[in-house]
Amino acid sequence: MTRIAGIDADRLTRFATREAKRYAAARPKAKAALDKGASAYLSGVPLHWMKDWPMPHLPLVARAKGARITDIDGYEIDDFCLGDTGSMFGHSPEPVAKAIRAQANRGLTYMLPTEDALEVGRLLQDTFGPFRWQIATTATDANRFAIRVARAITGRPKILVFNGCYHGTVDDAMVELSNGKTANRQGLMGQVADLSQLATCVEFNDLAAVEAALATGEIAAILTEPVMTNSCMVLPDAGFHDGLRTLSRRYGALLIIDETHTISSGHGGYTRVHSLSPDIFVVGKCVAGGLPTAVWGLSEETASRYEQANANRAPGHSGMGTTLSANPLQFACLKANLAEVMTAKNYAHMEKLAERLAHGLKKSIARYKAPWHVVRAGARVEFICAPGPLRNGAEAALAHQPAVESALHTALLNRGSLIAPFHNMMLISPATRKRQVDRLIAAFDESLTDLFA
Repeated sequence: MTRIAGIDADRLTRFATREAKRYAAARPKAKAALDKGASAYLSGVPLHWMKDWPMPHLPLVARAKGARITDIDGYEIDDFCLGDTGSMFGHSPEPVAKAIRAQANRGLTYMLPTEDALEVGRLLQDTFGPFRWQIATTATDANRFAIRVARAITGRPKILVFNGCYHGTVDDAMVELSNGKTANRQGLMGQVADLSQLATCVEFNDLAAVEAALATGEIAAILTEPVMTNSCMVLPDAGFHDGLRTLSRRYGALLIIDETHTISSGHGGYTRVHSLSPDIFVVGKCVAGGLPTAVWGLSEETASRYEQANANRAPGHSGMGTTLSANPLQFACLKANLAEVMTAKNYAHMEKLAERLAHGLKKSIARYKAPWHVVRAGARVEFICAPGPLRNGAEAALAHQPAVESALHTALLNRGSLIAPFHNMMLISPATRKRQVDRLIAAFDESLTDLFA
């Protein structure tokens, strides 16, 4: 008998086929609308990532509010994907929606600051720490600029990243370990440069490999997530982040912490909760309540070194900044989200329900003796269809079970719960309610009954 993640392969095939048919039969309006109107888009979608959803066809959203989505076929869905973190604080939080309405009547972009911008600077420091801030439109942009700063002030060419990392679509981070050596990631399109000239890749939780890379004298900065989040989630070993900070200082490299996903960890992100001390701090996606925004900040010492490098450079474009960044709509949303939505009280609610979700999933996995495990980082929960815990990107890549995951995602949606398409990630928002968590646990348990009973 062939088994996949502990499941009989024939049973999995029957389950996946049944759930796909159930989904397709339930959403004829979306199918008809897509057949009629999607051909104008490349591959039939406005963003190619949308093709990663496993359903027979996409639903079409009619509206979303809080932690609920309603599609054009009339289904109300408990949303635990939340725009893959972009709407982690809920869809259209009222303070943010109110700020958008008010700012829309005052202009959307004019490349000048506002009084809101001054208040946002204070709120950013109160929330994340005493960094010197800049505003970007995406975390990809913020990471790109942070890397430029690191190279400018150290005079070194490379960044150190971890195998399986996620830092948006920054070219420099699109590397992996291949036979123990840094190489371009498989599947990159249109990439003609040898990215091993720009980056060195090692495994997460391997401080010896980090030190060996830093000892070359080539590394301008370590760029890392506090928790690896874009594959099967990998938590840091005890002492790993202290080791990164110690080694980076010993060898004269900067430490860049990218909290675009781990902002789920608690108020102020993983950095504040665990008292990390990066030289550069990056966070994006949900920081402005869903409006495309990222922020990046430099420690006082790093800011001083940057100002000196900037003053001494030749005249011309620095290669950093975009016209639409730091627009007044971003500041209005940042102010509302930081002050009224991204609060310690809301985080407490999110973490309480995330713990409930993790506990419920673990109970189901144990009941059916599935060789799976559950990981949580604050309001972020993930079930992984392999034994754990995982320690690095190589283990995380091997833990993926695409056939099982795609079948489960469709089955959960058929039962009213949406989770992220790229992996088995679920988020709790301030708007999420206990009954929604319990429905997801019940849907997960029912699906495991079909797969394992």
